Amino acid sequence: MNPFELPTNNASSDWLIFVAILFAVGIGIACFIIWIFMFRKSSKKRRKRDRRHHRKLNPTLAQTGGLPPPRAPNQPPRGA
Repeated sequence: MNPFELPTNNASSDWLIFVAILFAVGIGIACFIIWIFMFRKSSKKRRKRDRRHHRKLNPTLAQTGGLPPPRAPNQPPRGA
């Protein structure tokens, strides 16, 4: 009996195919998890850090000159 010969009965053949498919799916999942931990974290940190430098903040009331003067009660709003 040759140990490298594929099994000839149907039950062993099905079991071998099942193990091969399971092994292939496991390798794919392992590669995906490694990709997430190695590459995704560094790109997220870099994007977050880069965004902070060029972002302009909303001006405060002190920077814009404060609130406008109060309007008279009979005067309509400016945009209407």
